[in-house]
Amino acid sequence: MSSPEIASLSWGHMKVKGCPSSYKDCKVWPGGSRAWDWRETGTDHFPGVQPADLEEVLKKGIDLLVIGRGMSEALQVPSSTLDFVMQKGVDVRVLQTEKAVAEYNRLAGQGAKVGGVFHSTC
Repeated sequence: MSSPEIASLSWGHMKVKGCPSSYKDCKVWPGGSRAWDWRETGTDHFPGVQPADLEEVLKKGIDLLVIGRGMSEALQVPSSTLDFVMQKGVDVRVLQTEKAVAEYNRLAGQGAKVGGVFHSTC
């Protein structure tokens, strides 16, 4: 299965190719996507992305994870979270969301087994 292309991104709105709904924040992986609901794990801008936010995507057999920190990079990514990802044998890239989406789409277009979590506002 291939990683779906992120078809569009604007403030508070993301569209994944092949998905009928749009997302504010989303998780993507080879063969699928869904809304990233921060309430599920108690995530907030600080301390930021938690391992629990990433477990679902990491279980999808990805080799690389892209994290989008928001348009103004307000979402933090603790070093402990990065360590968690790398301990799973997955490379990780943390970028401003517009750059993260471009990198994710580039990798997905090359057939990489890439996943991502993206915050589309601040």
